[in-house]
Amino acid sequence: MKRNDVSPEKAAAGVATDPILVVDHLGVTFGALEVFRDVSFSVARGSTLAVIGPNASGKSVLFRALIGAQPYSGDIRWAPGVRIGYVPQKLDIERDLPLTGRDFLRAKAAVVRSGPDAIAHAIERVGIAPEVLKRPIGAMSGGQFQRLLVAFALVGDPNVLMLDEPAAGVDAPGQERLTEALQRLRERDGVTVMVISHDLSVVFRHATNVICLAGGLKCFGAPQEVLTPKMLSELYGTEIGFHVHHVP
Repeated sequence: MKRNDVSPEKAAAGVATDPILVVDHLGVTFGALEVFRDVSFSVARGSTLAVIGPNASGKSVLFRALIGAQPYSGDIRWAPGVRIGYVPQKLDIERDLPLTGRDFLRAKAAVVRSGPDAIAHAIERVGIAPEVLKRPIGAMSGGQFQRLLVAFALVGDPNVLMLDEPAAGVDAPGQERLTEALQRLRERDGVTVMVISHDLSVVFRHATNVICLAGGLKCFGAPQEVLTPKMLSELYGTEIGFHVHHVP
């Protein structure tokens, strides 16, 4: 397996314009169990990639392979200068610790050797109110804690942000604020966003491209083109419908 830079030849031939990531024939197995195989795609710099699929289709495994935390076969090529911020689906931290949101961010800044300005910039980018950061992390709502995790990932100024089901357990208003924060990061700061999501309406509205996983790559492309009723039924094994809220 290889994990190296995007070659000029591949960048020129790839389906994404100015790819920040090119993946070729990626596969992951756990012993005799094949999670997925022959997955190939590219991600354009400054775009939003959504990953969807049924449970146990390998979405989180894909992310772990991309960050080098999971053995794989095939090639993963990140562009030079990539800095990754990763928000896992589950964070192994006790929410009842006597730790405020600001303390949490200071701990990350100490690890990456960033100063107070880096913390302030991360807070501003996700729109967390100063009074929220004074609360213990266990007293935060689900949406507030998720935005804190995004701010945590942003300390160190990554240009790629990977989030594994960031809206899980978050109420609708919290999901909307989180989605808006991610959209601002992409549009204003040029951050490439990669997100695993079960919310097809959000994927349809905000993703540049979508990957559909189910034992392999079922589809890849613009959500308006590939998220057809037929494809969704094949992907999930049942009829799937979703409503898109059009914002004027």
